[in-house]
Amino acid sequence: MGVLDGIKVLEMARVPPAELPGMFLADMGADVLKIETPPETTEDAATKRRAAFAYVNRNKRSLALNMKAPEAQAIFGKLAATADVIVEGFRPGVMKRLGADYATLSAANPRLVYCSLSGFGHNGPYKDYPAHDGNYLSLAGVLNLIGEPGRKPIFPLNLVADYGGASMHGALGIMMALFARERTGRGQHVDVSYLDTSLALLAATPNMRFFWSDGMAPKRGEGFLGGSYPYYAVYETKDRKHLTIGCTEPWLWENFCKAIDRPDMVKFARKADQFVRAANAEEVKAREEIEAIIKTRTRDEWYDFLVKADVCVGKVYEPEEVVADPQVQARDMIVEMRHPVHGTVKQFGQPIKLSDTPGTMRTAAPYSGEHTDQVLGELGLLAAEIRNLREKKIVA
Repeated sequence: MGVLDGIKVLEMARVPPAELPGMFLADMGADVLKIETPPETTEDAATKRRAAFAYVNRNKRSLALNMKAPEAQAIFGKLAATADVIVEGFRPGVMKRLGADYATLSAANPRLVYCSLSGFGHNGPYKDYPAHDGNYLSLAGVLNLIGEPGRKPIFPLNLVADYGGASMHGALGIMMALFARERTGRGQHVDVSYLDTSLALLAATPNMRFFWSDGMAPKRGEGFLGGSYPYYAVYETKDRKHLTIGCTEPWLWENFCKAIDRPDMVKFARKADQFVRAANAEEVKAREEIEAIIKTRTRDEWYDFLVKADVCVGKVYEPEEVVADPQVQARDMIVEMRHPVHGTVKQFGQPIKLSDTPGTMRTAAPYSGEHTDQVLGELGLLAAEIRNLREKKIVA
């Protein structure tokens, strides 16, 4: 039994960061129905096959519904009347134009938890602006801190604002609102901003610790986590691969120095004044000396040697190496599902491990409209009525 068995979720997302919260809910047992725009052309076999591998859409059903049509809005209204959660990823105002905003739907369903994920939230001067991950990171001050000093900032994929920010905070906000509903009997609007959540993640980092208290503003490539200090850096190995050393605690750095037979390097352990400053010339020289040592062995040789010395070390993997790693395998982070058409579908697993009610990977992700007939049938529509809606391009 899943912890969210019986919870009905409607998802109008369009983009993967707004789809990920629903996947987490679906993994935990929720019935998540994706409302998708009908495709302009019939999807071919290759498109449907690729859809089955979409991590953010597994365990969901799909209804293709043209929400611009009044008949479609009426269908959505019926679904929303018995839903527990709605997740939407549009700019403020879009759902209202579709007759599917929180005020409208909660009037008929006061227990509804309605989560909006938008770039800048539902108020403020930027609320109608378009943007993407890199834009949110730049405005939040995150992007300016990533990369090497004297060079342009580096985009950290779209892991921060999109997934670490909006997706995770959205899922957490939904669960908080559901918990509150258990006490009050009422749902509420969960307003999640990609910019807000990026700022919150930055605020929790060590290099921002003294920003308010001491007026110390971090700079790109500086601070003890910026990569300029020998105890927290990326090193090239003999086989032209890379190794990460992360010994920010002095005793762990001492373990590393003993392991490489350089006890004189212990003095370069992390110090209190390194939260925002860059490494000085002596510290940079120490890092360069260590790099020369690291280049005497291969990446895997160093890893096997240093883990035995109780050193924080990591191999910089290629994707193929990640999925083959024994720790990743042992934690069930690579799973296989049987698909009735496409055979074995491999996906990444569920990272939240609940001891009594664990998440389950029940079905691969659907193609657009895969469950249209099923869902409309559950609403009481007859086959002829569904056929008529499909002919009018209201559903697909």
